[in-house]
Amino acid sequence: MNKDIRIVIADDHPMLLKGLQDELTVNNYNVISAASNGMQALEAILTLQPDVALLDIDMPLLSGFEVVKMTKDKGVNTHFIMLSFHKEADYVTQAKSLQIQGYLLKEDPFFEIERCIEAVLNGQLYFSKSFNSTILNSASQDLKKLQLLTPSESTILKLIAQRMATNDIAESLFISTRTVEKHRSNIIGKLGIEGGTNQLTNWALTNKNVILEL
Repeated sequence: MNKDIRIVIADDHPMLLKGLQDELTVNNYNVISAASNGMQALEAILTLQPDVALLDIDMPLLSGFEVVKMTKDKGVNTHFIMLSFHKEADYVTQAKSLQIQGYLLKEDPFFEIERCIEAVLNGQLYFSKSFNSTILNSASQDLKKLQLLTPSESTILKLIAQRMATNDIAESLFISTRTVEKHRSNIIGKLGIEGGTNQLTNWALTNKNVILEL
């Protein structure tokens, strides 16, 4: 039955890519393409439209997250699983914001990949068992908070994440600095950030990739 599951894999580390391909092949999965960078992965997914794509996050040309976003924008129905060394909450938040169904760590055993493939094909979420509940809950809560922002607040938060100062934001949006400060205050309240405007900037920089997807 595994042979009916068409899979694209992508990783810029040749040994990891070959190891993953060999393991999948030995277990009777149909690996139809193996890409060594994000652009190759994007082209393979758009052309072949596999059932599942196993993607590294950090790749040359395009990141795994960028590949997912661009393929979803094209209406491709591939199920995505991220494979990464990153355990940080902001990466999990970004995965959730892109509605990625699977997220595994490269240290996970192969049987976790098999479980994850089965889960995502059945429309379920599957995140590595190595993630503790605190990280997963934090990522979910951050997304819920971001969804509370108005379009104007989201726009200003994106500009903050791009290191723009209040005066520059006001000038670019043709509004007063007082209005920007009011929006910043509202954003801080909705996101539950403690420590004032400097902490908002730090939070925005840490979660930049998630914010820019708003």
